[in-house]
Amino acid sequence: MLLWRRLAALRGQRAPRRFRAGAPGPRPVPRPGSGSRSGRTIDGGGAPRPLYMDVQATTPLDPRVLDSMLPYLTAYYGNPHSRTHAYGWESEAAMEKARRQVADLIGADSREIIFTSGATESNNMAIKGVARFYKSRKKHIITTQTEHKCVLDSCRSLETEGFHITYLPVKKNGLIDLKELEAAFQPDTSLVSVMTVNNEIGVKQPIHDIGEICRARNVFFHTDAAQAIGKIPMDVNNMKIDLMSISGHKIYGPKGVGALYVRRRPRVRLEPLQSGGGQERGLRSGTVPTPLAVGLGAACEVAQQEMEYDHKRISQLAERLVTKIMSEVPDVVMNGDQKHRYPGCINLSFAYVEGESLLMALKDVALSSGSACTSASLEPSYVLRAIGTDEDLAHSSIRFGIGRFTTEEEVDYTVQKCIQHVKRLREMSPLWEMVQDGIDLKSIKWTQH
Repeated sequence: MLLWRRLAALRGQRAPRRFRAGAPGPRPVPRPGSGSRSGRTIDGGGAPRPLYMDVQATTPLDPRVLDSMLPYLTAYYGNPHSRTHAYGWESEAAMEKARRQVADLIGADSREIIFTSGATESNNMAIKGVARFYKSRKKHIITTQTEHKCVLDSCRSLETEGFHITYLPVKKNGLIDLKELEAAFQPDTSLVSVMTVNNEIGVKQPIHDIGEICRARNVFFHTDAAQAIGKIPMDVNNMKIDLMSISGHKIYGPKGVGALYVRRRPRVRLEPLQSGGGQERGLRSGTVPTPLAVGLGAACEVAQQEMEYDHKRISQLAERLVTKIMSEVPDVVMNGDQKHRYPGCINLSFAYVEGESLLMALKDVALSSGSACTSASLEPSYVLRAIGTDEDLAHSSIRFGIGRFTTEEEVDYTVQKCIQHVKRLREMSPLWEMVQDGIDLKSIKWTQH
């Protein structure tokens, strides 16, 4: 806490209360200013900041996680791979504790956890690593059209190396058809990669069933669980998962750290992506950043403790948001399956409203129209196109993210502003006026000049 007191003295602010991961105590409070009447938070410099409703892109650092990291950013700075002195031993012990915390969250053995820089690296390691190790016998991989961009790009990269990739379509509700998955297997299939919870529409795939299908065919099963870990129960043994990608900053941990679960029995072999000192069982050379690993471990421990409470509370807030918006605004479509989903990820399409215009109007609420990795693109979401959404509706989609620190007041403020601006933008839209006059827009043959 000494560091915080010094910083607080410089800034003229009070130091935050101390939290310890794994210890009983008060729940962390939301950031200062959240849920205010204006709906705006004020930072230390006095500049107005929007409410944060984009937790699928990233989450704020839980104070308990920060507290666990601070000693390893200051006093305990040893290299965890230095075996000749106490500085290294201290850091190594902290790193191994973090490894156990990650493993405990998913029902794994700590020896099966490989620290990485995040889920993107984990996905690359799993897909390219398995494909290249078994390439002499197996050159076929199965994935879906709605995977994260890093999975799809990894598969496209492998296609240039001579691998054959099957991109399974999804149904209109965003779920894969298990019969189509079974039909896609070939004698040389080495890997199936299907994400657990979709980062854009929140759909939850039948991971247990997919794992059973893959295990029966002796094919490795990888899942990108960045949006699922710490939010819904995950057990790699029960679900027959062989490789799993994890991200720190999606579960109120630090950015720049993640993990890859790699099953030991039956053993999964990977070809490393980078060469070096042979750390992390030779699969990921490079010094493990102890403070970040400790933060990831603490985030996993806190998530395990808070999961049931968080899920219940987030479900209530999500239902409140959707019910209020849909009761006040007609022609709103929820994208993705309404039953098999994670409730904190809500993707709504507002017909006859341009999504970018609505985002600009809602400048005092931090939202997005899709994945943060593709947010600079003006093209409609490839995930929404994969589930058969009309291009106009795809362009009108907004993703609302509700998380651990989201308050009821923030949800109500977001709903109020959303309803207000959707109605205003529709009043300015000639298409909305035509619909109100009973004209079927699909029957019109538009011409270009």
